[in-house]
Amino acid sequence: MEPVLITGVGPISNIGIGARAFERGLRRGRCGISPIASFDPTGFPLRNAGEVPSFRPEQHLRRLEPKEWGRSSLFAAAAARLAVTDAELDLDALPPDRVGVVMGTTSGESKVVEEIAEQVVDGGFAAMSPTLFGQLPAGRLAWAASDDLGVAGESVTLTTACAASNYAIGYAYDLVAHGDADIMIAGGADSVCRWAHAGFLRLGAMAEERCSPFDKNRAGILTAEGGAALVLESAASARARGAIAYGEVLGYAVNCDAKHMVSPDAASIANCIRLAHRNAGIEPYEVDYVCAHGTGTPANDVTEATALREVFGERVPPVSSVKSMLGHTMGAASGFGAIACALALAHGFMPPTINWSTPDPEMPWVDPVPNRARPADLSVVQNDGFAFGGNNAIVVLAAAP
Repeated sequence: MEPVLITGVGPISNIGIGARAFERGLRRGRCGISPIASFDPTGFPLRNAGEVPSFRPEQHLRRLEPKEWGRSSLFAAAAARLAVTDAELDLDALPPDRVGVVMGTTSGESKVVEEIAEQVVDGGFAAMSPTLFGQLPAGRLAWAASDDLGVAGESVTLTTACAASNYAIGYAYDLVAHGDADIMIAGGADSVCRWAHAGFLRLGAMAEERCSPFDKNRAGILTAEGGAALVLESAASARARGAIAYGEVLGYAVNCDAKHMVSPDAASIANCIRLAHRNAGIEPYEVDYVCAHGTGTPANDVTEATALREVFGERVPPVSSVKSMLGHTMGAASGFGAIACALALAHGFMPPTINWSTPDPEMPWVDPVPNRARPADLSVVQNDGFAFGGNNAIVVLAAAP
């Protein structure tokens, strides 16, 4: 199979927009959490989230008219545009049917659904906006990116919830590795919305002010938003245009616990990690760092840590969670993790887990890279993504050849 390289990244996040700003945010352990401003949180006992107030889609998009698209689609398209720019791709010089887009999401355009519902409540069915209905389909996330980029290859939106970006990366990897595409833009996008905030609050899974993965006193997630995109390119294509790669996608694996909607299963996760290692052609001892799913909930973190212990034994590599900084960006989460991994490989550091103070005696083997980024010469890294429904997705990346 053709080697698959990462030649561009496009993060639109609350700790930085663009590769350089996002890397600075990671290195400094910046916190992107703030009081909710995108909807009226009156009545909610917890009112913090990881919004991106500085996002201005018109600053990034070239073909789309922002008012015709929902916020999640705009995140996806703008992240894709940033990634293509970062890769220094001249799309006009490439066959458009050899370049495609695959995006993951949890909520799709749920903010649009909420707006339509408000119109119905206020004015009945006759008050519903046809424009909003046009923005509704979740498949518009990939469509928006393809449209703005002017590419005509496969365009797919995957809805495997909080593991969706890793699923997207795996899907894109297969297309490029098997010669069905030369370049794929893969990632995910989601927006802060009322229903997700309410849902996680009702589940008892939400923290009050900060997300503290792997800390003994962790209390839960904080909902967040953003768009994450990576350019996956065949080595032949990258070589032909003299591209500089962040790293290489060695392989991935997906599976499903098929046991419980919201309770993760350590044995199933461990099996997914082993399969990812096998598909990537590596042994566990070769992994230098794990970018964890690390939501900050009591159950998720100890389950992930238990699975890592099962696979790695006595030598569990350093494990950190960028959700401590970003919050939980849902379908974009493992996309941001993959970007963090690519930057870490290219620039020699491990992102920190901020808000960490107290070791958890249930997982003493976890080194969470506490509070400060750590210089590191990384060769192979693992990016974890898990989701409701038991969907697990693991991606393995390596330093650029």
